[in-house]
Amino acid sequence: MMKKMAAVMAMLLVVSLLIPGAATAKVFKVGVTTIVSHPALEADQKGFEKALQDAGVQVKYDYQNAQGEMSNAQAIAQKFAADKVDLVHAIATPTAQAACKVIKDIPVVYSSVTDPVDAGLVKTMDAAGGNVTGVSDAWPIERQIDLYTQIVPAAKKWGTIYNAGDANSVQSINWTRAAVKKHGMELIEVTISNSAEVYTAAQSLVGRVDAIYITSDNMVASALGSVTKVCNANRIPFFVGNTDQVPLGAIAALGFNYFEVGYAAGKKAAMVLKGKNPGAIPSGLAENLVLHLSVKNAKKQGVTIKQSIISRADKLIK
Repeated sequence: MMKKMAAVMAMLLVVSLLIPGAATAKVFKVGVTTIVSHPALEADQKGFEKALQDAGVQVKYDYQNAQGEMSNAQAIAQKFAADKVDLVHAIATPTAQAACKVIKDIPVVYSSVTDPVDAGLVKTMDAAGGNVTGVSDAWPIERQIDLYTQIVPAAKKWGTIYNAGDANSVQSINWTRAAVKKHGMELIEVTISNSAEVYTAAQSLVGRVDAIYITSDNMVASALGSVTKVCNANRIPFFVGNTDQVPLGAIAALGFNYFEVGYAAGKKAAMVLKGKNPGAIPSGLAENLVLHLSVKNAKKQGVTIKQSIISRADKLIK
């Protein structure tokens, strides 16, 4: 028995000598900060982790959720700074802003941020210097509105709900307002300050709008079922821009998969953990737009989708 154990030990020693780092591969500590929990942001983190795994980088994650509160986001950023994590993955604008404000000497890779420059995370989408890089999830809002008006051409008054305290949402609404105006329609806006207000906000739009469109607002996304409930009960066409939200009750989404957003951010994080300066890595944009449709949801909301549009769908949600 002792001879067998000695042989095994000798073999392990030989392997460690032949494969540099085999016995001492570093396990990096990555702090993950997100503003709220909902499927899109969870898919983002899964994509991030897959990219690091594919790159052969070993990571231990510290997951933190700000529960929609900026004070929590700041406390999480301070925690990561004190813990001296190797890198921070900041998901969504508020948590990314908190991380970039507090953390100056640890790499920060953001994702699911609509306008990183306007949010003050980076000075340019090119290599911006400093300790920050990441991936924007800016939606093709003008293209979305153009398509959705083809699905419900009679809709002239569009309603939306958003958190006015989120810079990401405010910028998205600015783009939405411009897109709706371009089509000669009216945008009726309702603001909220927490997810508990989403149902009441949706109810307040009943009788005032012909359709509802929800942009990239994380707080509303965390309570999307409330919007679906109101739209189904009152036969109001409901549209989103995140493909993951169509199964939750929307008619359509022309957008991208948030797993891919996170994967793109994870590739940047892998470069950083392998030694590249984050400030030398340009920020990126999400790509590969797809159209997801639900005929079933459309029927619940009193809409018949033309076959010409159905044929354009990349995925039909049952």
